[in-house]
Amino acid sequence: MGDTSLELLQGTLDVLMLKALSWGPQHGYGVAELIRMRSGEALKVEEGALYPALHRLERRGWLESEWGVSENNRRAKFYRLTGAGHAQLRASTEHWLAYADAVTRVLQSA
Repeated sequence: MGDTSLELLQGTLDVLMLKALSWGPQHGYGVAELIRMRSGEALKVEEGALYPALHRLERRGWLESEWGVSENNRRAKFYRLTGAGHAQLRASTEHWLAYADAVTRVLQSA
């Protein structure tokens, strides 16, 4: 098994993307790169999941977007969190941390 990247569990992509965008506006590729780098290169967001997720979060009102120019001088859509997106990030983070704590307790029990 040469690939050490972990598959994203269903339901975690949204919260990871919201977290990445909490650090500031970013284009899609930048969001994926932030998640990859902040996870120590353990998590990789595939393009086939990335853009549908960004569009889904935008439809839900958690993100807004505008066209701009990327660092390599290309036209790109930049996403940023809305007020509702910040609230969703807080709620999702609390839920995820409680879930992870419960799973950890089960796995570490004798």
